[in-house]
This record gives sequence, structure tokens and C-alpha cells, in this order.
Amino acid sequence: MRPNLFGSCAAVFLSISSAAHAQTATEDIKAKAERLVSPLTDARDSRLQVVATFDHQVTGVTVAPDGRIFVNFPRWTEDTPVSVAELLPDGSIKPYPSEEWNSWRNAKMSDVSPNDHFVCVQSVVADQRGSLWVVDPAAPNAEKTIKGGPKIVEIDLKSNNVKRSFPLPPEIAGPASYLNDIRIAPDGKFAYLTDSGSPGGLVVLNIGSGQAWRVLSDDPSTQFDPSVSVMTDGQPLRRPDGRQPLFNADSLALSKDGSTLYWQALTGKTLYRIATSSIQNPDTAGRARPETVATTEPADGLWTGENDEIYLSSLANNAVKVINSKDGSIRQLLTDSRLRWPDTFSQGPDGHVYVTASHIQDSPWFHMAWTDKTFTLFKFMLRDANAVASDGASKPK
Repeated sequence: MRPNLFGSCAAVFLSISSAAHAQTATEDIKAKAERLVSPLTDARDSRLQVVATFDHQVTGVTVAPDGRIFVNFPRWTEDTPVSVAELLPDGSIKPYPSEEWNSWRNAKMSDVSPNDHFVCVQSVVADQRGSLWVVDPAAPNAEKTIKGGPKIVEIDLKSNNVKRSFPLPPEIAGPASYLNDIRIAPDGKFAYLTDSGSPGGLVVLNIGSGQAWRVLSDDPSTQFDPSVSVMTDGQPLRRPDGRQPLFNADSLALSKDGSTLYWQALTGKTLYRIATSSIQNPDTAGRARPETVATTEPADGLWTGENDEIYLSSLANNAVKVINSKDGSIRQLLTDSRLRWPDTFSQGPDGHVYVTASHIQDSPWFHMAWTDKTFTLFKFMLRDANAVASDGASKPK
């Protein structure tokens, strides 16, 4: 996900009248009560298995080719003690790649250098070439970026050491930027990112040279759609002062052969794509034009399955849906009330698809305090690849 056009929670709360404050507090109590009784009444899908639960809000997950699992915890509503961690077999987490890289604290920001510490990590992705990629927009609480903080960090999974860090200058990741998701080209030559901050856009990184450039910055395809409302629990999601969330380019997927990039704004209803060959040269990338793939809904996560089917996290339905990238048709794969704000996907070597539930709709951004903190990593196995859906579409592998 991610946040855009969000101000300080404290400033918002101070601006609310005492009557509105009391009303919000009452609504929060009601929301907490509903969450307590929901396990008794809400729908469950037996395919969805709990892998781990966490004490802090989790967004990103990735599974390396050897089965190791990594997660990240953004520094949004709290000064979380760990930003990037390896999930150990017993369910505990270990700061990764070291305690030192995870030693940043908002309360001690003047004492810790932002260029070589994780400030506010948004996502993690393991490639097929032995590296873990960490996206650090360096914007605690999704506010202004910390000077010198925005970066992409490559970690060698064999040695567990940082291999290279790619600092992103202000012209790429400005003060209102919020770098979001990342995908690595199969040949390891390019990385592609979304920026859900302001202005929304895409970022391309030439991994060999370290040069980065923006693409479709402030283009309609990377901006929130003002006609769209993010729905959760059957109603529009709103801040305590009535504002709706306005998220720009967020989720990202790359075709298996690396030739096509897909994305959409979270506050949006359109999935777009573009040929990666058209944006791999900074001198010509400005002429690249996106194509519309499908009419969708507000979603946080995208992931590419076999046959280039696109998996989409449905925020309104606590669900996972599948988009046929050839004809734009959509079908629902599973829904489960525990999938509160399904956030990020990753597939493990055993075929299981992993997905985080980040509970953004339950956070202090939209309530006086957390109304549900059951931050969970789930996994599910896809259906038989030879089975056929009721609409005639082949089921994914």
C-alpha cells in the first residue's frame, strides 16, 4: 500500500472538534466489538493457512528460492523496533541483515545516519539470482522523506551482507515521495518501482550503472482516481476528519519474461501495463504510453502467476482475485474475513502463495487507536492447474 496525502495524526486529531472526537471514539469502540465477535460469524476459507503472527504492522513478504521467508514492518504509526526481518522456522523474527541496519529509531534520528540504516521500509523482494531487495522510502508515518534516506538496498542472501545500496536523489524521490513496490527484471539488469507519493509515478533503476529515472510521473495512469472510494467493511474508508484515502501508483507486477510491467493506483479502478523495453532508456522513456488492461477496484497487491495471470488483493472483499491479462476478465479465487487489507503476495518454491494482512483500515490513521492488531502472514495453495473455472478460464498453476 501506500499512503499519500496523509498529514500528522496528531495534527489531525487536534483539528477535530470535541463532539466529533467523542463520536469517533464511540465508533472505535463499536469497531473493536465487531472485531471481537467476527470470528464467530465471518466467512473462512480452509485453504488459507496462518504462517505467522506479528506484534507490529507487517506489509511486505517475500520467499527466496531456497524457501527462506523475509518480511518488513513500516515505521508508520509506531517507532517499530525492526524494519526488515527473516522469519525463522519457530515463528520468531531475526533482524536482517543485521541489528545495525535495523537500529534507526525516530526518537534518535539525529544520532543515526539515514543512508546506511533502514528508516521506513515499505517492501522486500527476493529475486532468482541470490539477492534480497529492500525498498526504503524513508518517510516515517508516510510524511516527508528524511534527507538522504530514500534508497534501494541489495542484500546477498548467501553471505547475508549488504551487496550494494542505491541512494535515490531528490529529483527521483522528492520530499513528498513514497517509494512503494519493486520488481526485478529476470536478467537482473533493471528494477522497476511505483511511487505512491506526490506526484505518483514509476521509477526505473539501471542496476549496472546505478542510474535511476522517473517514468509517467504525474501521468493519469499513476494518479489516484477521484471518482473512486476505498471500501472496507461495507462502507467508505474515511479519516476521523472525514477525508478519504488518496493513494497513487501502488501495486506492481512484472510478466514472467520481464517484457511487460503492470500497475495501478490503490485509489483506482484501472490496471495498466507498458512494455519494459519502452522505459529502459531515460532519453526515450518520456514517450512511453501505457495501455489499459482491465477495470478493477481498489487493491494493494499485485502478483504475476503462471500464464501471466495477475493476482489482485481485494480490499473491499478481504479477497484474492485473478485477472486474465489477455482479456481483462476477473474472477474471485478466495475470500476470508481474516484477510483484512491483503497487502503483498509472494510465491514460495513449494507453490504456496504467501500474503500479508496489514490491517490498514484498523489503524490510527482511521480510528483513535488500533481496533484490530492481528497482523498475520498467510499462505494458500493454488488450485489444480488443469482445473477449469466456471467461466471457462484456465486456473493458474
